[in-house]
Amino acid sequence: MIGWRLPANLLGTTEAAERAGARVREIHSMLTATDPDTGERYGVDEPELLLWVHCAEIDSCLHVLRRSGFPLTDAQADRYLAEHRVSARLVGLDPAAVPASRAELAAYFEKARPELAAGPEARAVDDFLLRPPTHPLLVPAREVLWRRVAQLAYAALPPYAHELYGRPAPAPAAVTRRLKGTGAMLRRVPARVRWQLPPKHILRAMARLGPEARPAPYKVGL
Repeated sequence: MIGWRLPANLLGTTEAAERAGARVREIHSMLTATDPDTGERYGVDEPELLLWVHCAEIDSCLHVLRRSGFPLTDAQADRYLAEHRVSARLVGLDPAAVPASRAELAAYFEKARPELAAGPEARAVDDFLLRPPTHPLLVPAREVLWRRVAQLAYAALPPYAHELYGRPAPAPAAVTRRLKGTGAMLRRVPARVRWQLPPKHILRAMARLGPEARPAPYKVGL
């Protein structure tokens, strides 16, 4: 559901975002899970769980964007986090309880880290993302293309995440070089090509906002 709600929250109309948020809250209210240690059943819409997903998601986007060489200042990063309290509200969180700056986000992760663990579900997702189900004829392409993308994404995880998965963390400098190289390559794709690729709802959102709203590094300071 997280991947589905992001486009509507970020690139849809206010009404579409509110509808998407209501739908996510409705679905979450019907879902439960079981604590593997205690056997206790709990709802997936518990605030602590929603807050973790929100913070991990937003931090990942911001972290990779800056690490890939996009010129975002600290003040702009804080603004990005503060503005995302709106998306947090849409999934059922109290915006006042959501980190609104880099300092608040760092404090949240410092507090949450002792409670983290890589259980069977996390390892199943890990395996799925590295080796998603693919038609047999496409397996070679998956190994050549997708596996490299997935490995770079996992390499960008913070050191404590690698520790939880029980594998050594790659050298940060090497990962940063790969992210910068990938970011530079993608940002060199001509605009006339790049803007033919997004899904239609993104193109409609950009059309509503006008051509000046298209993101570009040189516009960040505006």
